[in-house]
Amino acid sequence: MSTAAPGSNPADLEHRANKTREQVDQTLDALENRFSIKRRVSAASDAVSAAATRASRLASPAITTMIRLDHTHVLAAFRRYHPDSSPARKQVLVANVCLGLEVHAQLEEEIFYPALLGKDTEELEQSLADHEQMRVLMQRLRQMTPDDAQYDETFYELIRTVLHHVADEETNLLPLAETKLKDQLRELGWRMTVRRFELLKPHAAELASTTARTFPILTGAVVAGVVTLAWLLLRSTED
Repeated sequence: MSTAAPGSNPADLEHRANKTREQVDQTLDALENRFSIKRRVSAASDAVSAAATRASRLASPAITTMIRLDHTHVLAAFRRYHPDSSPARKQVLVANVCLGLEVHAQLEEEIFYPALLGKDTEELEQSLADHEQMRVLMQRLRQMTPDDAQYDETFYELIRTVLHHVADEETNLLPLAETKLKDQLRELGWRMTVRRFELLKPHAAELASTTARTFPILTGAVVAGVVTLAWLLLRSTED
């Protein structure tokens, strides 16, 4: 049986959760000013439909659009996490966030960052350090259960790391890419779409299940898009 760690009583956890949630809301608001969540939902659905119906580089969204979609997905999922949520609910949310972050980080490291090498090396080093910190925290979460005293705080720490990462990328790397790589953005987005299919193939059932349970009302479009993606992944596995 877990014992409460200092500073992890329910009132303290709720206070820290609310502070982190406020930061998430501020970040989502800032992102929405440039690229609204409604448009992101539409873009996500369109991207899946395009990938499902035609293999065209010209049909692919820009890689920067896809990265912003990933940012919004993770932060919106966190917004549904509360210290008094059931253990099963917490596990679903954490699983959905962690899968999203793992794929997002690998896609950036394989495709986006190499395209930017030489453009802003210092910022890339910071982003890579953020990814490593996220992986440490995700591994820690996988070794816990929601009943562990530090489970909530570890997840909040993960989201604070994500917030820092999102702020750096949205402020520096994505605008830089849109200036320096503007003629390559759709080609890079296509490469990211293809690689995302490959990375998600082993996790298709988890992807569909956790996304539908994370966003039960919000986003029929996003859930439908993800279920379509999962179906395509499962079908390609069977072929």
